[in-house]
Amino acid sequence: MNVSNALWSQIRSVQDFPKPGICFYDLTPLFMSDIELLTDALVASLPAEALENVDSFVAVEARGFVLATLLSQRLGKGLLLVRKAGKLPPPVIGVGYSLEYGLDRLEMSADIKPQNVIIVDDVLATGGTLRAVKQLMDKCQHTVVGASILLDLPDLHKDLGMKIWSVLDETSRPVEAAVA
Repeated sequence: MNVSNALWSQIRSVQDFPKPGICFYDLTPLFMSDIELLTDALVASLPAEALENVDSFVAVEARGFVLATLLSQRLGKGLLLVRKAGKLPPPVIGVGYSLEYGLDRLEMSADIKPQNVIIVDDVLATGGTLRAVKQLMDKCQHTVVGASILLDLPDLHKDLGMKIWSVLDETSRPVEAAVA
């Protein structure tokens, strides 16, 4: 079994969650399986030249925290947290953004010196969260080298104006893993 199939075999697809017409990818079984394989796949998806120039990984709440921590620990890089509003002590810098069902706000500590960063998140769907994180990084004067995504749903988003490196994309899903 190849790495892609091994990872897909641990991701549970939940139809019509959180609302009708949405297929939610539950990563919980993947996080409880072979963490070394997952970490290896994350590292392998990133080009060496990008890793040479990065100071820290930006972890996007919540599942991005897990993935960015794996990368940070394995590669000896820093870890910056992007959280929902009100979760970090001041001073913070934040940006508001639109979701399919309303508005939200992301924040990070304001007192972090500018760095070269890779944004890390779990699933890239419409790109709204990733665009907001990029806007937040720009506001904080961090240089975004690119974004590391575990699962890309390319049919749901357009070009996001940054390099995207993904471990999996929906088109690589084996037929037998389509719906659990």
